[in-house]
Amino acid sequence: MSTTVQPSTDELSKEERLAAFLKEKANNGELYFKSKFIADEVGLSPKEIGALMVKLKESASEIEVEKWSYTSATTWRVEPV
Repeated sequence: MSTTVQPSTDELSKEERLAAFLKEKANNGELYFKSKFIADEVGLSPKEIGALMVKLKESASEIEVEKWSYTSATTWRVEPV
């Protein structure tokens, strides 16, 4: 009999890691953020986060992603579906 082992954070792809982080943070409602302010928490650069957010906008099924505004950097809006 085999058991399923949950992958560690290191084993998740960057996109999966960002999606999991955003899902957790937006669990109780909307989340607004700029990439530079979550970069350290996610372990990605702001540039990587920006590129991944565009992908997540199209592919994420558990969260809704919206490019919300731009003032010195893009502000993203995320909410659970």
